[in-house]
Amino acid sequence: MTTESIGASYSGANPVHAGNVRSVIFGAGIGNVLEWYDFASYAIFAPFFAHQFFSSTDRTAALLSTLAIFAVGFLLRPLGGLYFGWLADRRGRRYAMVVSMTVTAAGCLVIGLSPTHSAIGILAPVLLVAGRLAQGFGLGGEIGASYTFLVESAPPDRRGLWSSSMFIALIMGSLLATIVALVLNAVLPAGAIESYAWRVPFLLGALLGIYAIFLRKGLEEPEAFKIAATNNGDVRQSTWGSIYENRSAVFTVIGLTAGPTVSYNTWVSGATSYSINFKHMEANGALWALFIACVVYIVVQPFWGMLSDRIGRKPNLFIGAGLGMLLAYPMINLIQGMFWQLAVAMSVSMFVLAAWTSIAPAVYAELFPTRIRATGTAIPYSFAVALFGGTAPYLQNWLASLDRMDIFSGYLALLNLLTVVTILFMPETRGRPLT
Repeated sequence: MTTESIGASYSGANPVHAGNVRSVIFGAGIGNVLEWYDFASYAIFAPFFAHQFFSSTDRTAALLSTLAIFAVGFLLRPLGGLYFGWLADRRGRRYAMVVSMTVTAAGCLVIGLSPTHSAIGILAPVLLVAGRLAQGFGLGGEIGASYTFLVESAPPDRRGLWSSSMFIALIMGSLLATIVALVLNAVLPAGAIESYAWRVPFLLGALLGIYAIFLRKGLEEPEAFKIAATNNGDVRQSTWGSIYENRSAVFTVIGLTAGPTVSYNTWVSGATSYSINFKHMEANGALWALFIACVVYIVVQPFWGMLSDRIGRKPNLFIGAGLGMLLAYPMINLIQGMFWQLAVAMSVSMFVLAAWTSIAPAVYAELFPTRIRATGTAIPYSFAVALFGGTAPYLQNWLASLDRMDIFSGYLALLNLLTVVTILFMPETRGRPLT
């Protein structure tokens, strides 16, 4: 599904012209490509660089410590959501996207240039934490601004389709990190990645950030925001007052996000390190399994998005969370160290997850009024991802070290059940005007 085919469906009901479709979709998505490239690079390369930042005498402890820092980065997402959501609702979606991208690129650069534990001791993990905090803060703002920008720019009857491009961008970031890992693993001698080449993906991410910043500076604000901004009394009322006024939507976003964010981080961020460290798979095989699953995930996104534009958002959401709940145990239990097992488990799980992720940005935006849309989306989403998603890879690997993956499977199923219950009580949002 290309931007041309998406643009061909443009009905004229939205102020963005068909000729600008490419710049809108790519401009909104490029930040998510970079942000999730950074996050995926951290998760993928953690087994290689963990001992560089912590004592190398216990490699499992070093890995768990590194994954704990991965989770720490998510803790700043709610603060990033609050600040950049406020910025997007006051100064504009484009402005907030540019600033958040700058912060994230800086965090990536810090990680890529950090000295090792053998060189500076305890300061090494301190710098690693600083880089992850910057990435988490920037990504917290990216969600509200970019999701809102994209959905407000879309034709009303194509929001699901346009929305699907956002998680394509997210997974493209993860896929790019996987490709970088595969290339480095193929062309460098044994031990090179653990020694020094783990820095390459983070330095590359910083360069991509510079490109994204200049690209976003050329975007136009959505008409919905321009109209709301002309009413100063509406736009400038208390942020917390507006959040409280829309508290039902806030809790809906948390419930909708709880299960799928754990599913996403389980399969995209945690499954490779789990397979390499606890199922003794070759790194190359685990990375190829992730690559295949990412391709499946990308291909099905627009079809799930178009389906929601025809039959509504709730059927998609039920499929994504409901099957995610039912498949949690069998898919995790399928992984026993063979390539085909990991490839099937990841591909099936991400195919199902795509039903939810393809339309999540549209659903979030449709739940809130324009004056609070970016903040209302970013804060509860970032909170849910920090609480549930950011801790998933750590829990997955920690419970694996205790040989209790059955507990993790139950945890994953339980949170998806929470999402299913939330869907039961939420309104259908397809076709809602973005007022």
